[in-house]
Amino acid sequence: MNPAEFANIARAEDQFWWFRGMRRMLLRLLDPLAGGRQLDRVLEAGCGTGYFAGLLERRYGWRLFPVDYSAAGLAWGRRLGAGRLAQADIAALPFPSGCFQAAFSLDVLVHFPRGEEERAVKELARVLAPSGLLVLRVSALDLLRSRHSEYAGERQRFTRRRLRALTERQGFRVLRCTYANSLLLPVALARFRVWEPLTRRPPSSGLAPLPHWLDRLLYLPLAGESIWLGAGMNLPLGQSLILIAEKEA
Repeated sequence: MNPAEFANIARAEDQFWWFRGMRRMLLRLLDPLAGGRQLDRVLEAGCGTGYFAGLLERRYGWRLFPVDYSAAGLAWGRRLGAGRLAQADIAALPFPSGCFQAAFSLDVLVHFPRGEEERAVKELARVLAPSGLLVLRVSALDLLRSRHSEYAGERQRFTRRRLRALTERQGFRVLRCTYANSLLLPVALARFRVWEPLTRRPPSSGLAPLPHWLDRLLYLPLAGESIWLGAGMNLPLGQSLILIAEKEA
């Protein structure tokens, strides 16, 4: 990922509408699965600033091991007080096989050139114990590439079929796989396919601060989607994909 984006993430990930909404959706999916699991070793591969790893520790009492390839992201993590940070390549993890009970990788696979994401998922499968949980989030649908995508260093997007097939090839049983950030899809299409081509501005971060009323307005559709997902129903299209799977014994 573009190292310059970590400063924007560190500033925005606590309160910015997208981060709050996507966390709410993911946690609604996790709560039914996580409630009965006391996990001592959980990997977050591609942790960025370590913010989400800290949230998982506080919410579920798990012991997180956050790693990231980028020294810039880890520097922000240390500045913000994240614990147990380490530098590592998700496609060549410095851990023994079967040592983790769960592994998270959020918005990381999109930064691999198409075809190389297989190595990363294979490595996540290696370090997970049998019946271990895998949680992935990726950007969805090539049609939705934007100036922010280019700025952040995104190299590919996924469909639900391709993401499911990717994990199943590595011996995972998919428990949930759903699109997310769906209600704002018409707004995204208008912005990314009409407005941005017309303005022809250079790639830039999409994490600029917004007026409070607008931030709140954009958050509400994601909060609504979290209720839908929490009721056990999936979304048929969206700007992101969330997958939860279990490693076969």
